[in-house]
Amino acid sequence: MIKTPEDLRQRIEKNSQYLAGKFDGACGKRAIVLCGGTGCLSSNSKEIREKFEQIIEEKKLGDRVTVNQVGCFGFCSQGPFVKIFPEDTLYRLVKLEDVEEIIEKDIVGGEIVERLLYVDPASGEKVQKQDDINFYKKQHRIALYGCGTIDPENIDEALGFGAYSGLAKALSMERQAVIDEILASGLRGRGGGGFPTGRKWQFAYNQDNDEKYVVCNGDEGDPGAFMDRSILEGNPLAVIEGMVIAGYAIGAKNGYFYVRAEYPVAVSRLRIAIEQATKEGLLGENILGTGFSFNVHIRLGAGAFVCGEETALLNSIEGKRGMPRPRPPFPAVKGLWQKPTIVNNVETLACVPYILRNGADAFAKFGTEKSKGTKVFALGGKINNVGLVEIPMGTTLRELIYDIGGGIPGGKEFKAIQTGGPSGGCLTAEYLDEPIDFDNLVAKGSMMGSGGAIVMDEDNCMVDVAKFYMEFICDESCGKCTPCRIGTKRMLEILTKITEGKGTMEDLAALEELARTVKTNSLCALGQTSANPIVSTLTHFRDEYIAHIQDKKCPAKVCKKLMQYKIDPAKCKGCSLCARQCPVSAISGQIKSPFEIDQEKCIKCGMCMSSCKFKAISKE
Repeated sequence: MIKTPEDLRQRIEKNSQYLAGKFDGACGKRAIVLCGGTGCLSSNSKEIREKFEQIIEEKKLGDRVTVNQVGCFGFCSQGPFVKIFPEDTLYRLVKLEDVEEIIEKDIVGGEIVERLLYVDPASGEKVQKQDDINFYKKQHRIALYGCGTIDPENIDEALGFGAYSGLAKALSMERQAVIDEILASGLRGRGGGGFPTGRKWQFAYNQDNDEKYVVCNGDEGDPGAFMDRSILEGNPLAVIEGMVIAGYAIGAKNGYFYVRAEYPVAVSRLRIAIEQATKEGLLGENILGTGFSFNVHIRLGAGAFVCGEETALLNSIEGKRGMPRPRPPFPAVKGLWQKPTIVNNVETLACVPYILRNGADAFAKFGTEKSKGTKVFALGGKINNVGLVEIPMGTTLRELIYDIGGGIPGGKEFKAIQTGGPSGGCLTAEYLDEPIDFDNLVAKGSMMGSGGAIVMDEDNCMVDVAKFYMEFICDESCGKCTPCRIGTKRMLEILTKITEGKGTMEDLAALEELARTVKTNSLCALGQTSANPIVSTLTHFRDEYIAHIQDKKCPAKVCKKLMQYKIDPAKCKGCSLCARQCPVSAISGQIKSPFEIDQEKCIKCGMCMSSCKFKAISKE
């Protein structure tokens, strides 16, 4: 049990030596680590680990090599990953059948399995080490510190990586001094709002109350976003430490994690981390002998997007319906059970130990004048390198999409990137050289949000994209206020009309008016930002809306009601395969003569086009 700062220092030193020996081979053993993030686990990473363990036991190699699972490596499109230390060899797209070869060739024979190495798409060269891959070169891990390196279910490895040294430093300082350090760092909320974290803490600290709370918002609901989940899966103790530091700074004794139940791996590892920290005396009463006590609790969310809004989240923790509260008063004044409460998201709290451990200047040296530090993005959509990235603020969209993301698959043209999820907007090619930070994205008609970044290419219909996000918002609206409940539904109806070829030019004016009304009058940020995808696509892609309305055409050939499949008589060989594949018998003709499609019957499923061996069928 760790009872004093000196106990902690000795434990960190001991475990740091252990980790160093594991990574540089000084312990006399090689180490196999496997990605244990949700993405890789869904691709049999757990089974791959078990097979490694089985073969090592069978071959009696336990004295030569160890095996364990770590957090997310980030490069999700190339997983599952296996890394071998001390050589730092990274194998990607590993399958169960590859395990024995890795053991025989690499572990026993000392020979690299070259077919499992990453191949640089530009040079065609095989890359052995993780840091030499372009995807990782421009990244810098602060929030993701330890993810992909340490075992998230082993507190000793976390301590060896510096866990709780930030808290030890904080507990030696005055509470105000801790808040001042966070203020000096320039840390802003990573949940989307970008409010200065130190100012939020200051508001709560200034409240004279016998009970205060810290709440971690882990209700990550943006489509395609998985930043917070990956942090909790990869290094939950860092987030716990950040919460305890926040609790000490404002004078709180209890903290609550609000995590969606759809994250079972994150919840499981968080529970293990809490149990281990409590057992070691790093949670609970009289932490490090300083007289400061802090307890952590978990509350599971049911997946409601609106519960990502801090006051709706507080209602949910209290056992009420997840509906936003009018503000003011803000949670820092009256929050959980009407007590002063600070609500920070997972990524924000994960940055706090780094700031205390290394100093505000170490964090502030990254980023721009008004947006300090780094930001984690879930990069997805039409992009070669799908995955989790952490980049310094001020990195350009071009660097994110092309240098880190590897560009657009199939040589397609970049069309837009949606940042900020349903609350954000689309940024086009003209903004590729714009630096990514809180204020700049807002100025360009989008927002940072929690960090989702969905890339779109020439095959995406922007009207359909706006419709997709509006469908999501309609489903997730809590219904408490009329502008959001009714306004979003009306906007969705208009978008549906347009995608079906029934829209009018008056509908565009109605959309813009509804957008202004909903933004101005909605109770919470979900409603206030709900029309952002419509506004941004209307701004940058109005011609696509007009094509749907006036020409009754979808330029991207996505909207089914405006699309037709046609057979080119010159290319058709009359083989009848398309007719046999059609589920509604919409294709007819004679063998060895051109076939035809009955447009009235056609359901636009595309089976005919995908089955045609002569490329005689096209989409118009």
